[in-house]
Amino acid sequence: MNGGGGRARRLTRRLATQNGTSRQLHIRRPVPAGPPRGDRFTPEARMRWLSEAGTRIGTTLDLERTAQELAGFIVPRLADGAAVDLLESVLRGEEGERVTGAAVPVTRAMAVRAIEALEGLEPSPVGEVVDHRERRETLLTTECLRNGRSVLVSRMLLEDYERVAPTPSAAVAMRRQGVHSYMAVPLIARGVLLGSADFVRAGDSPPFNRADLGLAIQLASMAAVFMDNARLYGREREHVVSLQRSLLPRATPHTPGLRVHAHYAPAVDAHGVGGDWYDVVALPSGRTALVVGDVTGHGLPAAATMGRLRAVARTLMMLDIAPDRLLARLDLATRDLEDDQVATCLCAVYDPADSSYTIASAGHPPPLLVDAGGTARYLDVPAGAPLGAGVIPYDPLRVRGPVGGRLVLYTDGLIKTRTDDVDVQLEGLRASVAAMAPEQLDAGGPLASPRADDGRFDEAVLLVAGGHELSPRVRLREWDLPTDGNPASTARKLVTEQLALWDLAELADVTELVVSELVGNALRYGGGPGRLRLLCDERLQVELADTGPDLPQIQHVGASDEGGRGLQLINLLCRRWGSCRTETGKIVWAEQNVPGRDAGSPR
Repeated sequence: MNGGGGRARRLTRRLATQNGTSRQLHIRRPVPAGPPRGDRFTPEARMRWLSEAGTRIGTTLDLERTAQELAGFIVPRLADGAAVDLLESVLRGEEGERVTGAAVPVTRAMAVRAIEALEGLEPSPVGEVVDHRERRETLLTTECLRNGRSVLVSRMLLEDYERVAPTPSAAVAMRRQGVHSYMAVPLIARGVLLGSADFVRAGDSPPFNRADLGLAIQLASMAAVFMDNARLYGREREHVVSLQRSLLPRATPHTPGLRVHAHYAPAVDAHGVGGDWYDVVALPSGRTALVVGDVTGHGLPAAATMGRLRAVARTLMMLDIAPDRLLARLDLATRDLEDDQVATCLCAVYDPADSSYTIASAGHPPPLLVDAGGTARYLDVPAGAPLGAGVIPYDPLRVRGPVGGRLVLYTDGLIKTRTDDVDVQLEGLRASVAAMAPEQLDAGGPLASPRADDGRFDEAVLLVAGGHELSPRVRLREWDLPTDGNPASTARKLVTEQLALWDLAELADVTELVVSELVGNALRYGGGPGRLRLLCDERLQVELADTGPDLPQIQHVGASDEGGRGLQLINLLCRRWGSCRTETGKIVWAEQNVPGRDAGSPR
């Protein structure tokens, strides 16, 4: 154990006398500020000492730090050695124990402090679980914990060492070091037992007396209030973080041609948690939607708003709505909330057919694009107004993803500092990302990278998306259908031949029927068919684009009606189907199960 200055040791100086002889002068340790014995305090000195304790104990809302501050203030002012133990239940964020005189709670050693002369003592190491239930009838500490009453042994007898020391070896060390006086006080705040504090004196220090015990009890009561505040603060933070994590995705889906690594880092301050979120959604035809957002404000209200916005955004993404239209719908949803909050949001959709990203931003920090060589640059995405501001529309940006590169999406907690302006913050992130290896970036390196200032103080979300070549299991083909002649016949021929090459000829009949209906609808209502896409992954998906503005809907038809049954057939024969608007029109798609493939199995 380590102690501060003015340690309890006997120094020797040789002083020359006038007659040439020498003698030894024994000097006791310097008396620290305030006498070490409680009965030597004047009422004014006692108040000053306790007032100083109030400024030096509980400087942070951290249980371990507060316990260390208590032990550090006691030694060497009141005791030669001190140890502080806290209940395991308290450290887990639970309520603690009501003082009932029943079972002995399990504790953990949190702080140990002693003067230099007592370095040979053997207290329970800091961080070690202390379970004294087997010695509940003999150990004085257990008596303090069971009954919530202080213990004072002014002059220790031989049998007392076994009742004070945690182990027989520690008892021998205490006798060897000259420990002669002991007291223990419970740490109780608001009627809840949090732990205990033990104090010893040794050597030429006077034994503890009732006045010392009274002073120790006052200090323990003060420190217990600080510890209870830290416990409540920590519990609140854990609740907010737990809620935050429960509202975020549990895992990112596997999508064709894209690997996404998601990271979330909560704020150190409980009031800094609540509004950051992300989502990754697999879209039809192999596309992937990436979303990051940040609700203004912190705490439970921001977390609740974040959960509602993420639910709305995920629903819109499942409808395969374009990023700019998704943000416009989210803006309307945010304005309908009763919280009068705004949020920033960035949405990107990745298309494996051409390795492109379509990105739209609602007042969010710009994404970083990193090429295979490590060069990082910010994308100039048009910055729309934050969600809830009521200023729409939003303009998208389409960019090709470099082979072997990364797209980095994040919230402002990753870059925010208390001193630098936003340009300095963004440049710091760009330089940090450019210096990282791809593996380090995927592992969330920017969240862990140290900074020269006071560091990250807000929560942060980080999404790292990397495009790659499609696996042999994923097969994708696209064709531009002709606008003249018989495009339906051409489409049927293309998909039939491709399915035969993929050894999926058993799906040809249904796929031909689906393609014929999609092309027929495009000719009648969509200004003619455009690009046809065929994707085989966990399922077989057919997609057709056209320039028509109206989305198809299943209609009720009578027995004598000649048309209107196309979508009904698709709905019966396929697993699911859908449509979405694009910049130039719309896309209609249909999906079938692939025989022999478990659609739920991971790749």
